[in-house]
Amino acid sequence: MNNDSLHICNESRRSFLLGFGAGSLLLAFGLPVLARAAETPRKKYGGEGTEHGLRDDPHLFVEIASDGMVTVVCIRSEMGQGVRTSVAMVVADELGADWSRVKVRQAPGDEVKYGDQDTDGSRSLRQSFAALRRAGAAARTMLEQAAAAQWGVPLSQVKAGIHEVADTKSGRKLGFGELATKAAALPAPDPNTLALKSPAEFRYIGKGKTPLIDNHDIVTGRAPYGIDMRLDGMLYAVIARPPVYGDKLASFDGSAAEKMPGVVKVMTLQSTPLPSGFQPLGGVAVIADNSWTAIKAREQLKLNWASGPNASYDSVAYRAQLDAANRKPGKLVRNDGNVDQALHGAAKRVTADYYIPHLAHATMEPPCAVARFADGKCEVWAPTQSPQDVRTELVKALGIPDANVTVNVTLLGGGFGRKSKPDYVVEAALLSRAMAKPVKLLWTREDDIVNDYFHAVSAEHFEAALDGSGKVAGWLHRTVAPSISSTFMPGIDHEQAGELNQGIVDLPFAIPNVRIENPAIDAHTRIGWFRSVYNIPHAYGIQSFVSELAAAAGRDHRDFLLELIGPDRQFDPSTQLPFTNYGEDPKLFPVDTQRMKRVIETVTAAADWDRKRPKGRGLGLAAHRSFVTYTAAVIEVEATPDGKLSIPRVDIAIDCGPQVNPERVRSQLEGAVIMGIGLALHGEVSFKNGHAEQSNFNDFLVLRMNEAPREIHVHMVAADDFSVPLSGVGEPGLPPIAPALTNAIFAATGERIRALPIRQQWVKAKHVA
Repeated sequence: MNNDSLHICNESRRSFLLGFGAGSLLLAFGLPVLARAAETPRKKYGGEGTEHGLRDDPHLFVEIASDGMVTVVCIRSEMGQGVRTSVAMVVADELGADWSRVKVRQAPGDEVKYGDQDTDGSRSLRQSFAALRRAGAAARTMLEQAAAAQWGVPLSQVKAGIHEVADTKSGRKLGFGELATKAAALPAPDPNTLALKSPAEFRYIGKGKTPLIDNHDIVTGRAPYGIDMRLDGMLYAVIARPPVYGDKLASFDGSAAEKMPGVVKVMTLQSTPLPSGFQPLGGVAVIADNSWTAIKAREQLKLNWASGPNASYDSVAYRAQLDAANRKPGKLVRNDGNVDQALHGAAKRVTADYYIPHLAHATMEPPCAVARFADGKCEVWAPTQSPQDVRTELVKALGIPDANVTVNVTLLGGGFGRKSKPDYVVEAALLSRAMAKPVKLLWTREDDIVNDYFHAVSAEHFEAALDGSGKVAGWLHRTVAPSISSTFMPGIDHEQAGELNQGIVDLPFAIPNVRIENPAIDAHTRIGWFRSVYNIPHAYGIQSFVSELAAAAGRDHRDFLLELIGPDRQFDPSTQLPFTNYGEDPKLFPVDTQRMKRVIETVTAAADWDRKRPKGRGLGLAAHRSFVTYTAAVIEVEATPDGKLSIPRVDIAIDCGPQVNPERVRSQLEGAVIMGIGLALHGEVSFKNGHAEQSNFNDFLVLRMNEAPREIHVHMVAADDFSVPLSGVGEPGLPPIAPALTNAIFAATGERIRALPIRQQWVKAKHVA
């Protein structure tokens, strides 16, 4: 049974529908759709206004074929986080399926049929776990009903086991495949009557022993990533894009490129007026019969660009603008008590500024797409995190109906938010239409880094008042950064509500006087979602400043942080402030200081925090709440007098509620540690005369093996407590890493790092305290 045979009806999110196939049971169920990762407005559909992802009616399908094979259709994109496996595990566990007889089919991009398919915000399981369980339980119930009817026995006498249903009195058994056709003829059960399994009955959920469903194909090279896609008669294309965001092509000479053997055509691609959103930047495309020829021919283009509004963008000057903005009051975000009075009467006043530069996503697989435009219809194959955005932008760019666009989602060689933006897919489709042939568009590593949707540069300013006992009596925080919304809408010069919700509005400290402000700043390049989004600069600033305050008060950092968090309590900032809470209901996911303190206590105990360490060794601590999950990290640093830095050990603790696939949780946290250290040590994209100064891994460095921690220890907190809802996993591990590392450097050397990346400063320090 293929996707074309699925008939979908739009029912309420609590409805179950039964579809019919040739000897198969097909079950569709609704998922609640909640807001996106950063709650940042996305301009969509070519219209005005914003999109918050609050649409009903997504669907995910479970099919049982007559041979007993169970197929789960996954609406989320697989980019290494294991979502295809985890989704199938939940359904298979409630259904009672044999894992060896379960497979996954990737859903095409179709928002009408499936609803929100974005894979972002660490929400793929946290927002679908209950619905996935109900789907498996409903299918199991229908199989039991079919067996009871066939045997003429009461339903209570029938029980589903592992891929079969048994008569508990006679011992008769029927396989799932044998019952599929009859089960398909039954009405779907009322979801309120479903009997879900107890956690003690789980065979897959929470066990950490289920192999990745794609693992064999991935390690043997059979798994189709976007870069692997090929069609008959396909051409290859690369594009020379504007060197500065907003530049336009004044003239070009492509004659030398056109003369090269294998070059089929050189053509212009229209630019999009700023802000460009998800549409292409424009430029000159080279289309050839192979990728190498296209790349080499592009080097022969003679291009003349007309400067746009961002031609003078300079990172050094911009940092000075950020710092200047932070020296003046900004837009008020939060105001508790009287901060001015607290600062004026402080026994000790502490001030510090922190800086994080632009970062590039630099996924191992750069953006790429294959498009085939023919007879007014467009079909694409792409590694995308957001297939419905691909479809929407193709409709806008090509001027064709939604029904004429088909989006096929391949595996992603990394995403981190970059592949939520479908500009590269639109480029491929426009070139395919122009050539009347399938076209594979390739981005080189240089294309990828220079033309990224960069993580926002940010400056964080802090002032705090310590009273006579060394306690924090007042806290002033100014955060200034270009907003992601500036990529989609003009006139945006402040961080938006969802961005300010990331560690700012939900600050968990028990401080009587708090004022948080957000000064204005304009953006001069494309800003986009990045793994953990604005949690990265906010956590870096807040957790670094806590370390400074502890030192100023002469206190142990851990003890000072726990005291700062204060008594165990739960609170909902939305009662006083705009609080999007990563799209979750604050009543179900309040800010919980007990959970925050528990991860701190867990990780510091595991790292043996109180043990005396030799000169040149130090521990750094940081903790943060993001994506309704609590994480804390302790990093150990060893420094030598000649300036060499090594990381013997990292401990990281997470409380994300119950864990469907603990091994994948562990893997994602280990990956977050590696990524976070790499970014903290080396990550920077700087601009000069509007140009990105970095372009490949020789100057935008990723972590090298000799720099990686010798040990990483992951600690799961409350991993099997199914009394609380699931929360995010993919992103929360990243925010505490940079501040834990810089705090460790201070503990080991006395050197306080207040601007990233670290490496360029560390080589200048070369001393041990």
